[in-house]
Amino acid sequence: MKKQQEAVKILIFGGTTEGRRAAGYLAAAGVRVHVCVATGYGEMLLEKDKKELEGKGLTVSARRMEAGEMAAWIREFAPGYVIDATHPYAREATENIRQACETCQVPCLRLLRETDGDGKEKGVASAREAAEFLSRTEGKILVTTGSKDLAEYQKIPGYEERVYVRVLPAPESLEACRRAGIGGDHILAMQGPFSQELNVALLRQYHIQWMVTKASGRTGGYPEKQAAALEAGAGLVVIEKPEEETGYSWEEICSLLTEELGLVPHWQVTVAGIGPGGEEGFTREAWEACRSAGLLIGAERMLKAAAVPGQKTYAAYDPGEILSCIHAHPEEEQVTVALSGDIGFYSGARKLEEALGEDPRIQVRLVPGVASAVVFAARMGIPWEDVAFASIHGRKCSPISLIRENQKTMILAGSREGVKELGSLLVEFGLGGIRAIVGTRLSYPEEKILRGDGNMLREYDGDGLALIYLENLQGGKEPAVPGRPDGTFLRGEVPMTKEEVRSVSLAKLRPGRDWVIYDIGAGTGSVAVEAALAAWQGQVYAIERKREALDLIRENARRFGTDNVTVVPGEAPEALDSLPAPDGVFIGGSGGQSFRRSWRLSLPKSPKARVVLNAVTLETVAEAVACMKKWNLQEEEVVQLNVSRARRAGAYHLMEGQNPIYIISMTGGGGTWEESQGS
Repeated sequence: MKKQQEAVKILIFGGTTEGRRAAGYLAAAGVRVHVCVATGYGEMLLEKDKKELEGKGLTVSARRMEAGEMAAWIREFAPGYVIDATHPYAREATENIRQACETCQVPCLRLLRETDGDGKEKGVASAREAAEFLSRTEGKILVTTGSKDLAEYQKIPGYEERVYVRVLPAPESLEACRRAGIGGDHILAMQGPFSQELNVALLRQYHIQWMVTKASGRTGGYPEKQAAALEAGAGLVVIEKPEEETGYSWEEICSLLTEELGLVPHWQVTVAGIGPGGEEGFTREAWEACRSAGLLIGAERMLKAAAVPGQKTYAAYDPGEILSCIHAHPEEEQVTVALSGDIGFYSGARKLEEALGEDPRIQVRLVPGVASAVVFAARMGIPWEDVAFASIHGRKCSPISLIRENQKTMILAGSREGVKELGSLLVEFGLGGIRAIVGTRLSYPEEKILRGDGNMLREYDGDGLALIYLENLQGGKEPAVPGRPDGTFLRGEVPMTKEEVRSVSLAKLRPGRDWVIYDIGAGTGSVAVEAALAAWQGQVYAIERKREALDLIRENARRFGTDNVTVVPGEAPEALDSLPAPDGVFIGGSGGQSFRRSWRLSLPKSPKARVVLNAVTLETVAEAVACMKKWNLQEEEVVQLNVSRARRAGAYHLMEGQNPIYIISMTGGGGTWEESQGS
């Protein structure tokens, strides 16, 4: 049967990292917790947690106790469980706690420290054996095992000059150094945790050839010492645990108590951008967030770059899978999700934050990183404030339109084939000669920068995850308003909307740069092309039933670099069925009946779409006006456009009138199809 959370108290012995972690988790979950530490220094380390969690039931006392005193204190406090979180080498304390719990018949949970060792170091059983081994060596020694057994190192010949010690900045530690004959300039009084970088700096500063440590696991800083010794070229003497202990991991204890007490877990999740992936691309904040996490989640490449030896990791990128992983680890309050680059630049951070935000037990912190594009720009030696960005890595994109509108473009590719396809597009749209630079494995030792032109990309054989810089000196020089000369379009025998009519029609359509537009009855594609030039971040669908016109649309789209024009063979409205909802619809060269049917299919998809119709017959005008009266529309307008053009007649010019054109425009009023028809 589960014990009631309110009625159960937990007594923890030990001011170790593991003990402080257990106390913080339980107190934050609403359990009354008392922590017994042996020294005032241990109490000091708990001060921060005490201040934050005192109102939630965390209390602390500092004094050494024998088994009888422990038993008396257990009876007085009456805990439901006792957690022994004392140091792995504190054998006497562990035995006293065990005896006291047996006497009081209270369950005792021994919290084990995880160990990490690869067997490459000199292992010894005690400080005495360490001193005996070091007596046969040369060079300076750094002892990082505390102050308890310092006297053993006096046996080393010349220990006064050879031995340095790193101890806690506590009076009892400094007194032990004095008794062992360790001089002040050989005492490094410091409080951890100690990073690999700091360990390396100390080893090099004092020219250390040997470091003495205990097999104290990840929380005791063993992986950082191990890595530092390797980097600095120092030998490592490891005092192994005296014997194999029995007990429980923190994960097991947390799972047990969470189940027994009905605790509600909580997590602090940091979503950190770690730059391109190499260590030099980490910010200090991201580095610390990854190193300090109890659980590190990310893609395999991210874990390889960010994880420390012995750290609990999980390879995942999908937000749902990440959330499930977090829920499966209630014991890990500090979780970091490592994402490549910057969290605001083509990152999965937004969707992940949304998924995590649905769980009130999760508090999310966002840590920015260095975007790969910034690193790439630095490598090329170019400013990036005027660079346009796009991604073809799992995204739909019209890169040619982007390149056409900008002189500097940077595109993120996700595969080798994607780079090759981009190269083929550049050649197809007449941009094969523009400057191209490819960057791969940025910030890694295998970093490559390839320089050439658009043609080079077709033969690309490098890393799939690449950044591509494209420089089009003619970019953005197209006219900002519609009305390209008719002669710039291929026409053949297919009808074409003339430039004056085209200009006014598009002005009435008022396309946004990211609009989805239908051009129904596209003909030569002149309207589709000009609409695509205006909506260069959007997509234009050119619907045309005549075979001879389809190739003309494709060729005109290629001429103007509008890769955001999609040719749709067929007749409206049937051809519209599978298309995405439009923001704007242009209907040219079709009858009123086609207008009605096209609008009827478009409206349910986009009730507020903007529609422009070109009509040359009075019947079409009459049908359109009838629909405008019947349907719920806004901004209805009918404009008659009469165009005359000068024609040479010998030495003179005569004005020659064209057929009048009716330009009918309107905006949907919203609502359902039934509502749009009025009452």
